[in-house]
Amino acid sequence: MSSSVGELREPLKKAIQLALQVKRPWKYVQSIELILTFRGVDVKKQQEFKFRDTVFLPKGVGKDIKVCIVTDDAMVQKVVEAGAFMAIGKSDLSKIDKKGAKKIASKCDWILVRSDLMGIAGRVLGPALGPRGKAPIPYTPTADITQLISRYKNAVRLHSKEQPWVGCKIGVEKMSLDDLVENALHVLNYVEEKIKRPLLQVAKIYVKTTSSPPIEVF
Repeated sequence: MSSSVGELREPLKKAIQLALQVKRPWKYVQSIELILTFRGVDVKKQQEFKFRDTVFLPKGVGKDIKVCIVTDDAMVQKVVEAGAFMAIGKSDLSKIDKKGAKKIASKCDWILVRSDLMGIAGRVLGPALGPRGKAPIPYTPTADITQLISRYKNAVRLHSKEQPWVGCKIGVEKMSLDDLVENALHVLNYVEEKIKRPLLQVAKIYVKTTSSPPIEVF
């Protein structure tokens, strides 16, 4: 962890605590989000500030993440046993219509596709997955499926849309404060390593719950 990000542990803890204090008491479990706004940055020219990244949180996301696997027919049962929410074999993939593709896109958080099936998966599932920001992710036929599923159950998307800011979820309100802080620090360190400059020089950092206003991290 870089020294500049390391300095944020206590400020992050205070900001998350405040966000939790001022949130509205909704019935469902609220997410905790981390937001970075960049100063003096031209996203169109400075490619390092464009994000379409996946970050694996060290303390998990605090809720059940549904990982779906597209695989060879012979592996379907093994994939289910490994913990996948849904396993789609090659023969079933070719039978999926637009309505079925939309249903898969709405139910699954991550869709991992064996690399040699990416072509057909892109044609069948791509139109439904793309608008939802859930583009299929290839994996090699030799990958450890159990480990792969476990890893993506702790994953979040770090995406920006041509604007000088980026954000992602770092957990949910029922998680411990220390775990939320560790996840936030991990994301901040990831961003700093990608942009290759001290984060605190170019970014303002905020945290919020689903129902609270953004709280700046000082």
